[in-house]
Amino acid sequence: MMRVNFKVLAGGLLMGSVLWSCNGNGTQDSKPDLDTPTSGTIRIGVDETFEPILKSQVDTFQKLYPAAQVQATYQPERDIVQALLADSIRLAVISRQLTAEEENHFKRLKIEPKTIRIGVDGVAIIMHPGNPDSLLTTAQLRGIFTGQLKQWGQISPKNSLGDITAVFDNNNSSTARFVQDSITGGVALAKGIFASKSNPALLDYVATHPNAIGVIGVNWISDRDDAAVQKFLKRVRVAGISSKASGATSDDYFQPYQAYLAQKTYPLRRELYVVSREARAGLGTGFASFVAGNKGQLIMLKSGLMPATGQVRLIEVKPN
Repeated sequence: MMRVNFKVLAGGLLMGSVLWSCNGNGTQDSKPDLDTPTSGTIRIGVDETFEPILKSQVDTFQKLYPAAQVQATYQPERDIVQALLADSIRLAVISRQLTAEEENHFKRLKIEPKTIRIGVDGVAIIMHPGNPDSLLTTAQLRGIFTGQLKQWGQISPKNSLGDITAVFDNNNSSTARFVQDSITGGVALAKGIFASKSNPALLDYVATHPNAIGVIGVNWISDRDDAAVQKFLKRVRVAGISSKASGATSDDYFQPYQAYLAQKTYPLRRELYVVSREARAGLGTGFASFVAGNKGQLIMLKSGLMPATGQVRLIEVKPN
């Protein structure tokens, strides 16, 4: 797969705009509607689990470059990838790289897609605040999602909440795929698991059903300065997760905070990528350059996620 260093391109956005708007003689291009890295219109697709952070990226980019219109659609991962393959969009933001089959599709079209890692996200496990079991191991999660653990009493004998109800945002979502790839080891999800219509609907369901457990992208609950996130966190509890199968102490459980994403101690981490099928330095390249550049990475950092570039300062506070 061909990879391009968008950070290098980021520093030349303005120059790229000039080069693409003029021909070699310094006159106006014969195609005035041809978009440039900083102007024109483009349709992009975004995995809906990353909707909050990408809305911030798009809004900031368009404020910096008023001549640019980035029309983002937020859908489940599978739909976004299909749109990219079908040339309905030129750029996708997803939590995986292209598969060999998808790369071969582009090879047949003589297209070399460009992929760049732009950040580190995670999959969060959320529960009702009234659930006494807020610490789970990945082995217990595997049992829940494969149907081997069906009662909360199997997690803890003192838990009287009854049946475990697991819920995802969408059947075709990246979180559902992540659980199958990274938690169940490819084993199909239990039949009792269902999907809500959206991430806000998922949060609402868990907040109103004490026996529920939800799977959601960290992006929806990571920005503690966001009023919507503050509202969500008052209604649900974020579970601590341990990768130890047994004998785990409270110190072995981690929530999906930025520091634990950076230290790789939170076990349900995943990468965030921009994938472009753009064959020239157009608006897709400009937007990707921005997200991978300093300003875009700072937005990632402030949202509570882990940027792909730069460092997060970790401070250990020791008791007196």
